[in-house]
Amino acid sequence: MMREVSIIIPAFNEEAQIKSVLTELRTLFEQNGINGEIIVVDDGSSDRTARVAKSAGVRVIRHRSNRGYGCSLKTGILAATHDIIGIIDADGTYPVKYLPEMLEELDQADMVVGARIGKNVNIPLIRRPAKWVLKRLANYVANARIPDLNSGLRVFRKDVAMQYFPILPDQFSFTTTITLAMHSDRYAVTYIPIDYLKRKGRSKIVPWDAGSFAILILRTAMLYRPLRVFVPLALVCLAYGVIKMIIDLTHDPNISASAMFGLVSTLLIVLIGMLGDAIATRLGRLNANTVIGVRPKDVFEMENESVEEEPVALSVGR
Repeated sequence: MMREVSIIIPAFNEEAQIKSVLTELRTLFEQNGINGEIIVVDDGSSDRTARVAKSAGVRVIRHRSNRGYGCSLKTGILAATHDIIGIIDADGTYPVKYLPEMLEELDQADMVVGARIGKNVNIPLIRRPAKWVLKRLANYVANARIPDLNSGLRVFRKDVAMQYFPILPDQFSFTTTITLAMHSDRYAVTYIPIDYLKRKGRSKIVPWDAGSFAILILRTAMLYRPLRVFVPLALVCLAYGVIKMIIDLTHDPNISASAMFGLVSTLLIVLIGMLGDAIATRLGRLNANTVIGVRPKDVFEMENESVEEEPVALSVGR
């Protein structure tokens, strides 16, 4: 069966690499029987990125000014013709050869992510410590194992992504947010190991962006699972208050104001966290479509022919 997919490629000053990416995509479509629509979103480039892409015969949508990676993806998703969306970077770091496998896997998932954990992964060493910390934080917030938090190669359904548009940022943290949001809403997210090629040219992500990613993860936790943030803070205050109270009682029969402040802070933080969790639950995770409008692939009904009866051991009395 021929697959139909819209590939969104956000591009900002990628004149040198975008033509090779488009050529590889077209060849891949022909070899695998994919009815693929390619949309390049030029995000206010100052070079010939848009002209090169247009000369390759693909759809090109231009922003008059630089609006951000996430905004480019939103523009492309809204303009897409097909219900299945694929995204890939324009710098040639993500091999396109994994797309057919990812499209096949999407039959059993809501989003398939190309996790950069293959044999040939060229991530600069300076980024790896920050990525490790962010991944651990994301795993804790989502209560799931996330091998790659912000991979730029993934496929998903259009309706699933569009329900999160109000909270998806316009910058690089688009992929981070949608990953955490879908895990928090119990969608089926599958990861496929891929290679990550060495980038030619200068990356647009700077080291201090790690702080922005950390704040974004905490912000998403506040929207979906606030207790994952408030409970650790409450435990810290409780530990401080109890330890300080024990020290006070061993030296002086009076309890100090700082110990009382720690204990009262514990109570306030717990109550605020419970209120936030109640609001998030009552509002249906911001959008009712996460429950009734879009059916997650994580929930499915077993077919009769797929059920195999297990032999029943009978005990025979003497």
